[in-house]
Amino acid sequence: MSFRSTGVNAYNNALKRFAEIEEKTKGGFTENREENASGGFASVFADSLNKVNELQQQKTSMITSFASGEQQNVHELMISLQKAGVAMQLTSAVRNKMLEAYRELSRLQF
Repeated sequence: MSFRSTGVNAYNNALKRFAEIEEKTKGGFTENREENASGGFASVFADSLNKVNELQQQKTSMITSFASGEQQNVHELMISLQKAGVAMQLTSAVRNKMLEAYRELSRLQF
């Protein structure tokens, strides 16, 4: 498999995923209001933190297995490191935005 075919496959998968999401949201978000209201922001945020934690644990285990010689695939190790790094950067950015919003709200006078 060449790099070009890999890129084309990734592009086609992204288009397919976009079409699925577009189809799900075609009627608007009001249809799923009850479903979303039960969990809310806190559950979405907790799920995201759990996912970031899983990526960090996966990264740690892959580093350990690579260092001990159990695994020789450097590509998977680097991909795991990048996934965990990007997830942590995104989590930090969301946290910073939330703190900024909290500070802004606390400065408001009623």
